[in-house]
Amino acid sequence: MPSDAAQPAPVSRVNAEHYRWGDHCDAWHLVKDDQLTVIEELIPPGAAEVRHYHERAQQFFYVLAGEVLIEVDGKNTLLPAGSGIRVLPGARHQVRNPSSSPVRLLVISNPPSRGDRILV
Repeated sequence: MPSDAAQPAPVSRVNAEHYRWGDHCDAWHLVKDDQLTVIEELIPPGAAEVRHYHERAQQFFYVLAGEVLIEVDGKNTLLPAGSGIRVLPGARHQVRNPSSSPVRLLVISNPPSRGDRILV
């Protein structure tokens, strides 16, 4: 390993790049490179993303706390904490928080979905 190679370092919401999306939703880039993104999201009660799909990116949604309702190609699935679902390229999908509590989840995309989001 070259001596100037970056050493792995712990990452969390405290030191990760933060951004806001939708209606008061928060997100932190835990991993962000050309091949992969891992984003932790905090979705308040009643919030939802816009229905869309990706041409290239596949995604995996994993619920850390709370529960989300995810619609994939017309089929609704309720995901409780400790479970996840894979969404392949081309699949129309939408995540929403139908509960009265905030939801924390991981969104893992390969390749990154930025610039690859088509609204439907």
